[in-house]
Amino acid sequence: MADEFDVVVIGAGPAGYPAAIRAAQNGLTVACIDEWQNRDGSPAFGGTCLNAGCIPSKALLESTELFHRAQTEFTAHGISTKSLSMDIAAMQKRKGSIVRGMTGGIAALFKAAGVQGLHGHGRLLPGQRVELTARDGSRRELAARHVVLAPGSVPMELRSAPFDGQRIVDSWGALDLEAVPKRLGVIGAGVIGLELGSVWRRVGAEVVVLEALPDFLAMADQQLATEALRHLRRQGLDIRLGSRVDGATIQGEAVAVSYTDAAGAAQSLTVDRLVVAIGRRPYTKDLLAEGTGVELDERGCIRVDGQCRTGAGSVWAVGDCVRGPMLAHKGKEEGVMVADLIAGRYAEVNYRTIPSVIYTAPEIAWVGQTEEQVKAGGRPYKVGSFPFAASGRARAMEAGIGFAKLIAARDDDEILGVHIVGPFAGELIAEAVLAMEYSASSEDLQRTIHAHPTLSEALHEAALAADKRAIDMPNR
Repeated sequence: MADEFDVVVIGAGPAGYPAAIRAAQNGLTVACIDEWQNRDGSPAFGGTCLNAGCIPSKALLESTELFHRAQTEFTAHGISTKSLSMDIAAMQKRKGSIVRGMTGGIAALFKAAGVQGLHGHGRLLPGQRVELTARDGSRRELAARHVVLAPGSVPMELRSAPFDGQRIVDSWGALDLEAVPKRLGVIGAGVIGLELGSVWRRVGAEVVVLEALPDFLAMADQQLATEALRHLRRQGLDIRLGSRVDGATIQGEAVAVSYTDAAGAAQSLTVDRLVVAIGRRPYTKDLLAEGTGVELDERGCIRVDGQCRTGAGSVWAVGDCVRGPMLAHKGKEEGVMVADLIAGRYAEVNYRTIPSVIYTAPEIAWVGQTEEQVKAGGRPYKVGSFPFAASGRARAMEAGIGFAKLIAARDDDEILGVHIVGPFAGELIAEAVLAMEYSASSEDLQRTIHAHPTLSEALHEAALAADKRAIDMPNR
């Protein structure tokens, strides 16, 4: 006889585990299934984000930024750093410790909430039933009143540059390099490619980033993107736009890459390691049995409505496997929303106020519409911006680069978008998200007192600048 639960969640990544915990908080019986295995074969909760994505990448970014700052910035503070070295093994050991602590924390959270965490592969069967295949191959069937699909995503592979796990690697492989490659190639100048390229550039690698699109960060505000590109190139990232990879072959200890540049000319590049970071796709392999009624769209995403219902009975889907940006925080809020809806509570996700962050230095963050999108929509608007070079706090931190930019409607002054490139942009954007969640106007931010001296004053001044009322810079 099948084990019976109120809710069975397939996937314990940043969308699945919050869904499971919130469902248990709502008094429901919950099981959460996940098949993640680490390099050594050990199971772990947390999905790609905690094991091979968000968390380990931020650990490496922090370590390498400190090293880079010590090399380039500390003397300005009067700190002598005559002899510096980076112990890659120690850096990787620290990263591993952080990851283990975070994934072990999910297991503890499951236990505290009363969620039954199960390791193995989950497969949806008709009638809200789930087949669990354990690591030893044994099978068990679970029955549920509701099933939440949160299988996550996997890196996309280039046919012209297939992974071999050694010389041509995905993002996980790039996080686990045991030595600094003399020359590193990265295909894709998106979030993952820029962060990984930054990690290894800071510790000495020559990094060439090949991006097929002619525009840098095409999804971002282009004023923001132009500023970010300028600083990243100054740091030594060789970012080549309009470069389409034609093929990659392993030649001994190197990888030979052929590509067509922006002018249409054939080019070649030889690197020690090649990271393919062209994006991710939903992971739905062996997820759906025949007859479940769950449908996939043309991109391989599970079809859902605005509340993440699949339309197949009481089956829901959240996170990277559904429409929208593949962001951990978006998936988390979808998981919480679904768990509350299942319990009969009110819940929603405001898809217009989902922030995006790239953890390079300077950090890049935005929420809402870009200036290009507002202009295309035809709504009259105004723009205010403030450079961190005019921020006393940023200057004291030796971080006076970049700017904060605010876009507001001319008719009712509603904030339509905020874009920040500069120190701690990923933290500063939270104020903009909160403001937009409450449909704040630029005047609301103008009248909000910000502590001095702080980085957050840049957003305050940007709001003032939208009405040509900035205090700490000339108004134009």
